[in-house]
Amino acid sequence: MQAVIDRFEDKKAVLLVGEDEIPVIFPKKYLPAQIGEGDYVKIEIFYDEAETKKANAEAKALQQLAVEQNK
Repeated sequence: MQAVIDRFEDKKAVLLVGEDEIPVIFPKKYLPAQIGEGDYVKIEIFYDEAETKKANAEAKALQQLAVEQNK
């Protein structure tokens, strides 16, 4: 997927994502320092199954702890 940098607003960048140019607000600090308005970036998103399972297990453990403490 690609996006174009539309503009910067304070510490944020407005990216126009995909062919439909959907505006997305993105933290400027995560972009390369030399990037400017009108520049294109490539975006890749990956599902992290291991981290998802870990977070779900932690949430379940906290819920169980809360239930046990409220008995």
